[in-house]
Amino acid sequence: LHDALPISICPQLTKLLHEKGMDDVIVVLGGIIPEPDIIALKKSGIAEVFLPGSSTQDIVAFIQTSLAQPR
Repeated sequence: LHDALPISICPQLTKLLHEKGMDDVIVVLGGIIPEPDIIALKKSGIAEVFLPGSSTQDIVAFIQTSLAQPR
């Protein structure tokens, strides 16, 4: 995929989810994403970005913690 794809598509995705009343959906990303893009993605509604080497346990723990919080 193109390097700029997450930063161009994900804000649209989170906007559409919000417009459809799907604010309870947790959107996470993974991959090689530059730090400035991670900041922008989180501001656009991405819950978390997991970089290469992130453990499955960390990802599962993040999702479980997120699901336990009121949305």
